[in-house]
Amino acid sequence: MKQFFGMSQNGNLSEAVNGLRQPQFIMLFSNDSQFESHVKTLEKLYPNVPSIGCVGMSYDTRVVEKGVGVIAFYDGVSAAANALEQVSVMPVKYIHRLEEDIRKVNGTQNDTVCIDFCTGNDACALTTIHTALKQKGISLVGGTGDAGKVSANGKIYQDSVVYGIVKNHNGRVKTYKENIYHQLGNYRFIASNTDRANYIIGSLNGKPAKQVYQSILHVTDKEILTQTFQNPFGKINGNDTCIISIKEVAGNSLACFRQVNDSDVLILLELGDYKAITKETIRTICQEFPKRSAVFSVNCLFRYKLFSEKNYMQTYLNEMAALGSHAGLVGYGEHYNNRFVNQSMTCVVFE
Repeated sequence: MKQFFGMSQNGNLSEAVNGLRQPQFIMLFSNDSQFESHVKTLEKLYPNVPSIGCVGMSYDTRVVEKGVGVIAFYDGVSAAANALEQVSVMPVKYIHRLEEDIRKVNGTQNDTVCIDFCTGNDACALTTIHTALKQKGISLVGGTGDAGKVSANGKIYQDSVVYGIVKNHNGRVKTYKENIYHQLGNYRFIASNTDRANYIIGSLNGKPAKQVYQSILHVTDKEILTQTFQNPFGKINGNDTCIISIKEVAGNSLACFRQVNDSDVLILLELGDYKAITKETIRTICQEFPKRSAVFSVNCLFRYKLFSEKNYMQTYLNEMAALGSHAGLVGYGEHYNNRFVNQSMTCVVFE
């Protein structure tokens, strides 16, 4: 299979798809004001080609912040796309669509991946999707888009998760997750007074969450929102750590980008040697996939901001380009199999 990336910094879709012929699966990344028109135009240009889209930034060796980007797979893939609606209420109501698409593509663990874009309530959406994917052992990579809207096959959806089931006819697929943080000290917190609907942590070890965070890191209210780039929370999940970013200060509480429940055990994380970690990820991928057709990744918005502040973003994209055809989305949360994570990079590699 092969991967196409096209872009227009001023939102000209014709410019973005210039040279794209006979795609077998398309992903659209647009800006809020042009999203609807881009979705409709793309469907007219490539009717009956499975497609999904969201509002968000995209990249290959360049970043498209406010224009439009298109990533497409062709020459050796089969795909199906659709949406699970009412994701905040009952996405399982539509699970038969995903089950049917898995059958249609004849997906298997070694050669098939699910790519998804969500409007929110990610944890519930991923749990629902996983009930269908786990029967075939199919992995998932995806993320949260902006503006509360996504698209599938030329149709706009709200309160939904859209997905593409993609089968590689020329080799394996495998998903990866990169974490550039490690535990800070031996801090362990029991969360309480949480508001699950609004992702709020009220208390940590019985004390106001904001005050606990500030007393350890010695930051002001305003500095908390940038300090989370250096020191997010973490939730231990087996042998893995799920990163939890702070979104805003809410009184004496902290609102996060990911749900925290009463009695969850949290730790504090700190930024590691991200340059060395990136090189190790690339080395691992090259070792496990000596021949690569494409890499599609989702990088967190906070990683993008962190890397940009440290003048590393362009270097990062250039280093990832050494893998071959690399392109992706800047997301508001990253999906990795049945897990919703923050401040991470997830990707799928096609042999």
